[in-house]
Amino acid sequence: MSEVRTRIAPSPTGDPHVGTAYIALFNMAFAQKMGGKFILRIEDTDQTRSTPESEKMILDAMRWLGLDWAEGPDVGGPYGPYRQSERGDIYADYAKELVEKGHAFYAFETSEELDLMREEQKAQGQQQKYDGRALLLSEDEIQAKLDAGTPYVIRMKIPEEGTCVVEDMLRGQIEIEWSQVDMQVLLKADGMPTYHLANVVDDHLMKITHVIRGEEWINSAPKHILLYQYFDWEMPTLCHMPLLRNPDKSKLSKRKNPTSILYYQRMGYLPEAVINYLGRMGWSMPDEREKFTLDEMVENFDIQRVSLGGPVFDVEKLSWLNGTWIRENLTHDQFASKFVDWALNPEYLMQILPLIIPRVEKFSDVADVAGFFLKGLLPVTKEDFSSMKMEEETLRKAMQFSLWKLEALRTWEKDEIFSALKELAQALEVKPKDFFAPLFVAISGSTASVSVFDSMAILGPDLSRARLRTAVNALGGPSKKEAKRWEKEFSNL
Repeated sequence: MSEVRTRIAPSPTGDPHVGTAYIALFNMAFAQKMGGKFILRIEDTDQTRSTPESEKMILDAMRWLGLDWAEGPDVGGPYGPYRQSERGDIYADYAKELVEKGHAFYAFETSEELDLMREEQKAQGQQQKYDGRALLLSEDEIQAKLDAGTPYVIRMKIPEEGTCVVEDMLRGQIEIEWSQVDMQVLLKADGMPTYHLANVVDDHLMKITHVIRGEEWINSAPKHILLYQYFDWEMPTLCHMPLLRNPDKSKLSKRKNPTSILYYQRMGYLPEAVINYLGRMGWSMPDEREKFTLDEMVENFDIQRVSLGGPVFDVEKLSWLNGTWIRENLTHDQFASKFVDWALNPEYLMQILPLIIPRVEKFSDVADVAGFFLKGLLPVTKEDFSSMKMEEETLRKAMQFSLWKLEALRTWEKDEIFSALKELAQALEVKPKDFFAPLFVAISGSTASVSVFDSMAILGPDLSRARLRTAVNALGGPSKKEAKRWEKEFSNL
């Protein structure tokens, strides 16, 4: 049997998600248990949203959790580069190879033509997917468009009838009708591959033997299986893990639960406890004990112990487990050392000092002035916002819009935060002073605080957004009807 090789392939388009860490953990545990290698690959083909900052956060978060990869963009390896953006020419060649073999085709439709096609399909109650119109073009017509420089994408051909059988390690055989599968774009008009082509090509070239991923990819499996057949490559074994859920069993989302790994780091959780908790998501030790180390998980790992019921990510249960780790694994000296490293490390402290020194006359003042820098979520209530100079609906909308604006912010720096929120205040026709006042309460718990923009920059995006979310909830948040109206209004700003 060839060496087992698994991979995690996150997109650097936002905060490092606990779902990514969960899938990474199971890939690493499986590979190490089988004496194989775990690979980290960065899937940054979305050039408009991918950022180096996001990639660094992903790598830092994974390292903080104790996850270790044998090959990756930071450590290299024999099958690099490990960033898809650095592998562009490879994909174009493979896409054109499929065209030459008759398994893919050039499609020249504009986005307006495709929108009209979908609208017509929707009006007729049909499934919205590509209708194959480019397949009707003659070779001469295709060549003429190529010679004229007409923009094109390359799409894969899909069987018109029959069923694809997906073999899954946990689920056995899954049958999906080919009529439900779209003629997937493989190469975009800008020459960049879509996820599906890049994923298959990279997995093959990097000799990945087992693809362990979330169950949201089950419907994509037929496309991937077909691409392996078209290229005449050996298919890796597929394993689709259950999705993490909120306590109400809905899909884990930042609207209901903090999902960024960095949030839990900033809150003062131990990485050993977080990785222990992720290991409990749908999996259990043979003796069913709840507390175990990463090494113990690897030593006892069996993928067949994964339960397909949606595992619930419950922050209260994580906090309980973290408290158990603190009490059972840290001596008083270790606790002191880790607390100082978390709360009073020089890098963090030196950012805070310029803000608080003008406001203190003695060291005993520091706790009152700077205490919110050392807290997690603040217990703010609706009454804390009673002095605001905005009507209640305007206040709720301003806070919700601020949250949405900051969730979309790519660069988390004081000036960027200030500009984004000042722009929002102007769009909502609220005086900046009045608009910023509730932000002070949400971020610091007080109207008389140090600069709210400096504070958010220091606290970081994850904790700042989580505090804003808490404030929105304290104010009542939008109703379902309001949410739809507000989202439309926000998108039009």
